[in-house]
Amino acid sequence: MIKELYQMLHKEAEADKAKALLSLELLGNHPSGIGDHSTEDYYKNATEALNALADADDRLEALNKYFPQKHIINE
Repeated sequence: MIKELYQMLHKEAEADKAKALLSLELLGNHPSGIGDHSTEDYYKNATEALNALADADDRLEALNKYFPQKHIINE
C-alpha cells in the first residue's frame, strides 16, 4: 500500500475514534449539554458513539494487521 493512502485511512480512523470518545465523554459527563432530547435519543446517541468507537478501533487494527509499516511503500 502506498504511504499516502495508508496515512489517509489511518488519520480518518483516528479522527473518527477521537470524535466517538468525545461524544461519549459529553454524554457521560455533561448531560446538561443534551438539552431537551428524550431518553431514547440519549441512549441512541450513546449507542451510536460506542459503535463508531468500535468501528474506528477495528479499522485501525485491520490497518496494523494487514499493512504493517514495513509494507508501506514510499512514493
